Amino acid sequence: MRNAVIAAVVLFLTAPATAQPAEAPAPCQDDIYRAFDFWIGEWDVSSGGKPAGENIISVREGGCLLLEEWTSADGTTGQSYNFYDPGAGKWRQLWVSGGSVIDYAGGLDANGAMVLEGTIAYRNGATAPFKGAWTLQEDGAVIQHFQQYDAESESWRDWFIGRYTKKTSTP
Repeated sequence: MRNAVIAAVVLFLTAPATAQPAEAPAPCQDDIYRAFDFWIGEWDVSSGGKPAGENIISVREGGCLLLEEWTSADGTTGQSYNFYDPGAGKWRQLWVSGGSVIDYAGGLDANGAMVLEGTIAYRNGATAPFKGAWTLQEDGAVIQHFQQYDAESESWRDWFIGRYTKKTSTP
């Protein structure tokens, strides 16, 4: 029996290598999954000419997810998942910060801005229509413009306007 086991091991180790199955292509590589790539990077964010915070947007899950990690100038934080939802045929962002949640969806408009619309839900249970737009500038900066619908005035009000400038690496 021992000789049979040794012979089997020798045959296995000396047998010619068989073709390995081809690696599956990386997921989420189609152009639609790259539509929000202009937001990827490490950013300094200002609003009204004053520092508002820092944001890191990184690619995760084989290119299927953009993870946002926000820290405001006063130290509050928030995170979002940003992804193309093939079932809905739209980009979607789910943002969470301090118990408040923004959930919205959309896509690129005719000018190349990422425009999402949905709802903001506050910790106290209040909700409101919400929309955001991210627009790449010629200098590589990104303008982020959030608006919340005010039912009393029946109008959209600016919620946050930020200018994202890429952090420069030091040698």
